[in-house]
Formats: sequence, structure tokens, C-alpha cells
Amino acid sequence: MDFDVVIVGAGPSGLAAACRLMQQANEADQELTVCVVEKGSEVGAHILSGAIFEPRALQELFPDWEERGAPLTTPATRDEVYLLKDAEKGQKLPNALVPPSMHNTGGDLTRYVISAGNLCRWLAEQAEALGVEIFPGFAAQEVIHDEDGTVRGILIGDMGVGADGAPKDGHMPGMELRAKYTLFAEGARGHLGKRLIERFELDAGKDPQHYGIGLKELWDVPAEQHEPGLVLHGSGWPLDKHTHGGWFLYHAENQQVVVGLIMDLSYQNPWLSPFDEFQRMKHHPVLARHLEGGKRVAYGARAIAKGGLNCLPKMTFPGGLLIGCDAGTLNFAKIKGLHTAMKSGLVAAEAVFEALNDREATAEGDEGGKELTAFTEKWEASWAFAELKASASFGPAIHKYGTYLGGAYNFADQLLGGRLPAVHDTTPDHATLKPANECEKIDYPRPDGKLSFDKPSSVFLSNTNHEEDQPCHLRLADPELPIRDNLPEYAEPAQRYCPVGVYEVIEDDAGKPKFQINFQNCIHCKTCDIKDPAQNITWVAPEGGGGPNYPNM
Repeated sequence: MDFDVVIVGAGPSGLAAACRLMQQANEADQELTVCVVEKGSEVGAHILSGAIFEPRALQELFPDWEERGAPLTTPATRDEVYLLKDAEKGQKLPNALVPPSMHNTGGDLTRYVISAGNLCRWLAEQAEALGVEIFPGFAAQEVIHDEDGTVRGILIGDMGVGADGAPKDGHMPGMELRAKYTLFAEGARGHLGKRLIERFELDAGKDPQHYGIGLKELWDVPAEQHEPGLVLHGSGWPLDKHTHGGWFLYHAENQQVVVGLIMDLSYQNPWLSPFDEFQRMKHHPVLARHLEGGKRVAYGARAIAKGGLNCLPKMTFPGGLLIGCDAGTLNFAKIKGLHTAMKSGLVAAEAVFEALNDREATAEGDEGGKELTAFTEKWEASWAFAELKASASFGPAIHKYGTYLGGAYNFADQLLGGRLPAVHDTTPDHATLKPANECEKIDYPRPDGKLSFDKPSSVFLSNTNHEEDQPCHLRLADPELPIRDNLPEYAEPAQRYCPVGVYEVIEDDAGKPKFQINFQNCIHCKTCDIKDPAQNITWVAPEGGGGPNYPNM
């Protein structure tokens, strides 16, 4: 199938780009074919974010978003920031000591507590009304290249292939979706984006990208303890001084509270389990008082690209663009990425539309495929790029100086308008683990089933499903390495860094350790692809429609 533009991923950046492309075409009374491919069973099924939303890009895309019924109904009304000292004590920080980027109330721009998944569902409705074709349940498996390397579209993976690689009943071969330009908007650590960065050396001269894992739950809470628009952030316990991250708790609509932990994947102790840190964190009195008496109704996790400007790769290559979190446009100083992702999509759409309407190229019969150099100029002139530039040292300072000194550096840097010396972190996240025998083993408390829970019940709440009889989408370059190398050196950390128990070390029939992959549990968080110390695990897209089915995360 041939299109003018193919977009991989129905997230905020991809859908914003699709809408803007069709708006421009309709304004020019021009025919344009735009297709969005989404691996989730429906738009929003794989979307997970905090989320406090700044509607700046949305306002540019749809100035009448309120009349259109955009799902922004809960304005942020009150900010609280805490430092948790231990399992019982927590200190509320005065506003004067909170970095300006962390304030969510006041100023000219109203921010909202939202479901990112529901925002994407609404954006998809707007896109389809404009004439965009959206194909949910289809996973982009390969990039199509010309002989000279130019990107010409994508190949959707086969459907109905057995674990042995043979076609099953109802087998449907993959389809080529060819385009003049292809936009990759897969989210953090996109598996095609990863290949494109390597092939075109898009990260040359850049710091390695840094990631966090974000874990999130949705709770129904009693009416008397619900305060719509209340926004809490915090750091400290249960993370130690070598482990960086922070938590969030937002009071959303419909008597619901969202709670989560974002933990840097640069941590050192291989015995650490992000999932179990999150579960015990909820027992702290500062958080527990918002959740007690409530019911957990959803769970999920997702890696986030948090390296910022220092790690942002070149986003253009012949025939396409990397946009949103596939490139790493999240502003971690604000703990927000939806607005910058959307802005990158808007800029991409304008650059693509200009290229498609280049009179000289059209006269010569150009079929697209050139490098969209105009995008870079437009992107670097945007407010989103300015945000990333102003906070370029935010993450590296915390990695280099620690939570407290790094936080002080960032506070001073923001007050001085970014004039402090730049800070860089050039150590990849997978290279930071220390040997297990040099680290303290962590004894996590058993979950109580009221505030804390186990992995199996959490996977159940993510509504995750994969057809069992299909090839495993978690590929090992060396199948022997987990037991031969990672187990003696790092106590095989995949057992703990995976937030849903995909990886286990069990005994085989001879009583020897065996590495088992329960790929059916995979919620597509990409943590294994990032944190495996040997970079032995590669995440590829499974059959379309598999994975989590998040309701309104």
C-alpha cells in the first residue's frame, strides 16, 4: 500500500503530526494520504504516563479543544513536594525551595491531571475526522530501505505464525506500507528507532541516552479523601543515595488517584527491584493516607527517555524523522513529555508538508525520500527545544552530584537562567551495575494485599495478553550468557529489573539453573533492552495486538 506519509505509533507525537498534516492539506484543498500504524489492540492500549499535561501544543493544534471535548477536565489546583527521610518521616518542602520547573500551579498556563491514553484516543478521533487512516493491532516490524539507504516505509509483521516459525491457520503475511516520508513515533527505546539511530549514526557526538522506568497504578478512593487537582511529588526513601528517582501522586477525576515511581536505570545495585521499591514506597504515611480504604484498579510500567538535550540524536535521515520519545524529547526537569512530544509532531508535519509541496522537487517528479533538513531549523527555533536547552544539565547533575547536591545545582541553574557550567553523563545505563557480591542484598517486605501487591496480580491488572504459540519477541544474542555470565556476576538482574516477572532463573530436570522467558507477561516497557549489562536482550515487536490493554493510564 502506498501513502504520502506513514507514521509508526499512535502516541501524542504521531497523532499530532497526523492531525497537522491533514489540517494543512485540507486548508490547501489538497489530497494527502496519511496512515498511522499502532501495535496496540486499540489506540491508547499501550499508552502510559503520569500525567500532568501542559496544553500548549494542543492549543496550537486545536485552539477549540474545549469545544471539541478534549479529556482535560481536572485542572491542577495545589502542589506539594516532599522529601521522604525514612519509612516514617517526610518533610514537606516550602515552595521557595522547589525548582521553578516543578511548579504545576500558578502562571498563565493551566495544567491538567489527565489520562494520556484517553488523550490519544481523543486525538485519534480528531485525526480520523480529518481523513487520517489509523491501523491499530498492526506492528511495524522492519524498515524498508532503498539501495542507497533511503527510508521508503515499513513492513508490518506477519500475523498467525507459530512458535516454530511455521504459519498457523489464519496466517496473514506482512504488508509493505510504502511512503514518501515515514515518521517514527514509537515512544522510548523504539525498536525501529534504535536501528535507525545505529544505521545513520544519529547519535554521533551525543551523550548516550539515559532512561528511567516509570511504574504506575490507578486507584479508586473514598470520596472524603479525594481532592481533584491535588499534585504531590517527592524523592528520598525508599531509594538510597546511589539510586536516583522520585514519586508522584495525583488526584484525578472520578474519585481516582494515580500513584507512581520513576527510577533512573543508572542504578548500581543488581539486587534492586524497581517493582518492589514502588510497592514498599506506598506504605509511607505521606502516600498511604491518600490510598488507604481505596482499591487498586490498574497497573503498568514503561521506560522513559530522560537524557534531555545532551542525548537528543539527530532526528532527520533520508526519507523520515524520529519524533517524540523515539528521539527523547521529554523534559525531565518538568517530569513532562506529552507537550514536547506533540510539538515535535507539529514541527515534523510542517516540514513534511513543505517538502511534499516543494515546486522544484514536484516539477522533477520527486517521490519524496530526501532528508528533511528544514525540520532541524524549525525544531531548534521552537519553544520545545528551548525548554530542553534550558534544562540540559538537569539529569546529568543528579547522576554526577547525587539527589541533594544535584538538586541544589539545578535549583541554582534555573534561577540563573541556565548559566552554570554544563554537566554531562557519558556512562550508559547498562554499564553502571556493580557485581552482586559488592552490593547489599535487599530484603523486600511481603506485600500486604492492601497497599502493596505481587507481580502476578499486577500483570493481571495490566490486561496483558500475547498469543502463546508465537515466536518469542525477546531475543537473546547468546542464549547461554544469562546463566554463564550474568548469574555469577550480577545474580542475573533481569529477574528483578523486569516489572512483571518475564525473566526467571529456575532449575532444569538435572537441577541446574535455567534462564526462562515468560514473554506472555511482557508489557512492552523495554527495560530489559536498556538495562541488561551485556546488551544481550533485544526487544522486537511481537504480533500486533499483543501486550497490555491499559484502560485510561
